[in-house]
Amino acid sequence: MPNESAVTAGAQAAVAVNGLTFVYPGAAAAVFAEVSLALPAGARCLLLGANGTGKSTLLRLIAGRHMIAGDVIRVLGRSAFHDTTLASEVAFLGGAFPFDVDISVADILAGRPVIDRARRARVQDILEVDPAWRMHRVSDGQRRRVQLMLDLERPLRVILLDEVTAELDVLSRADLLRFLRAESEQHGVTIIYASHVLEGLAAWGTHLAFLSPGRLRRFARLEDVAELSPGGRAAQAAALPGAPAALHQLCEQWMREDRPAPPRAKRER
Repeated sequence: MPNESAVTAGAQAAVAVNGLTFVYPGAAAAVFAEVSLALPAGARCLLLGANGTGKSTLLRLIAGRHMIAGDVIRVLGRSAFHDTTLASEVAFLGGAFPFDVDISVADILAGRPVIDRARRARVQDILEVDPAWRMHRVSDGQRRRVQLMLDLERPLRVILLDEVTAELDVLSRADLLRFLRAESEQHGVTIIYASHVLEGLAAWGTHLAFLSPGRLRRFARLEDVAELSPGGRAAQAAALPGAPAALHQLCEQWMREDRPAPPRAKRER
């Protein structure tokens, strides 16, 4: 099935990627080539694929972390790399957060401008962040929750999430996804979420972008992915007792198809 064409014209899309090819300096091959997608305001896009297919790279490109031509990636109608004003409206959350100095959360918050006290309190409550935590003593999951709070306490228009829920417990993850869904539905916030934890995501997301090695294998609205429809192969497999959910089945199938075949053993003579 071919990729879905641009959901909205580039100038109207919240995130528009047009024929993106990206190669790291000194690398022998491109991470991916000719990637195109467009997401409207309020979309919740699941960015899926095996390790090494470029999910983090794509998110960082959309976040403006790598220099590319101005018309290749546009966020909120502006150049992702060249327009520095996007920093106040776009958040990239992922990667290491090596904030382990001897300072309390309360002291960190005291040094930051408060845009909306009610929003700060709500996000802090959702993530269950204790102001008394000292950053050199918290667990990885607690440190991740502090990172999320520091960005989500401010109003945003685009949120890019790179495996940020892997360290969260089940309750924290559920509450965070519920909050993000409300942000997208009530305020038109566009979210791209890369994750390997697929539980519940088919009902949460609106779009699917699946990266195979070197290419974007599928981009579509989730409701248009035939394999996930009631009569689709993945949905039928998921209906078996004890089977994983349909989205999990489909991702596993595509990843297996993408995996290189093992070399044939030499015949004994």
